[in-house]
Amino acid sequence: MDDPRADETLTLLRDTLRRYVEKQIVPKAAAWEEQGFVPREVLRDMGRMGFLGLRYAEEFGGGALDARATALLAEELGRSTFSGFAITVLVHTDMASPHLVNAGTPAQIAKYLPKIVSGEAITAVAVTEPDAGSDVRSIRTSARREGNEWVLKGTKMFITNGALADLYFVAAKTDPAAGSKGLSIFIVEKGTQGFSVGRKLEKMGWRSSDTAELVFDDCRVPAENLLGQENRGFYAIMKNFQNERLAIASMAMGEAAKAIELTLEYVRTRKAFGAPLWDKQAIRQRLSMLAARVEAGRQLVRHAADLDAAGRDCVKEVSMAKAYCAELLNDVVYDCLQFHGGFGYIKESTIERMYRDARVQPIGGGATEVMLEEVAKRL
Repeated sequence: MDDPRADETLTLLRDTLRRYVEKQIVPKAAAWEEQGFVPREVLRDMGRMGFLGLRYAEEFGGGALDARATALLAEELGRSTFSGFAITVLVHTDMASPHLVNAGTPAQIAKYLPKIVSGEAITAVAVTEPDAGSDVRSIRTSARREGNEWVLKGTKMFITNGALADLYFVAAKTDPAAGSKGLSIFIVEKGTQGFSVGRKLEKMGWRSSDTAELVFDDCRVPAENLLGQENRGFYAIMKNFQNERLAIASMAMGEAAKAIELTLEYVRTRKAFGAPLWDKQAIRQRLSMLAARVEAGRQLVRHAADLDAAGRDCVKEVSMAKAYCAELLNDVVYDCLQFHGGFGYIKESTIERMYRDARVQPIGGGATEVMLEEVAKRL
């Protein structure tokens, strides 16, 4: 459904994004699934189109928009049906680079942001570790000050854009005894002494998303690469989680809506027992209910984005959206694959790929259980 609340700018953006994805992404993205990453030139092209800095200041090449643009971008990328591509872009635009804009000094922003918006420099955020996922307090990577440098030591795991990125925003303990109050964030450039990309990880889904292990072995970064205040990194991570979760929820609703569209096309042409599957009441009604639930999820996402755009607290609503939409996506693709029958189970079919891709979304960006605890605190 069209959004009657969308202004002319957002409507134009949606239409432009949809045409771009259909013409420039969908015909090529299957090859990216095979190679395991999205080519750098794709992000540079999206930068030229103005898609990579929708919420950033115009002086740096951005669009000066708000959270509603994040939701719109994520939904349209999700409609591509290639979630690995979508998350590659969204990590860059709405999960990693916001750390720079939210906490960076004018000098740091001037140095890095134009290249981020243009797609010349690809970003990643390195928080998750082998023993620390949603529980950010359990991070073990450390950073100690030595003269004019910080020395980082530790390992990060499941890092999206891990091998592809040029610029990493890395969480590390600067005061190990202080728990969450001893966490800081650092800007680490690829090629920095002591930093290396470890294993590239093979995944069940999101196969065109480059995911890797990062190793910091006495990695030395200049003192000025501390991002924001020392020992305030936990709060910066929590703040940006809201943006990240909004993007994942909206991406899920784009995927779910597209899965229903594809399934409607299939059941209207596929015949069983002498009539199209669409003539079976059970199938019609099940798809109708799924469509209703997806529209409810989209409206929840948009409500959260509206609150964010208005400067209102929306932790509860964003957490609800992330939990509800990620779980709903899995319900949708489960039934859509069922209605495709044997064709849905064939590898490389669109719905089979979407089924595999969907499974990670109740996990990444904050597990459903963690989201529900955030909601429970505010009930």
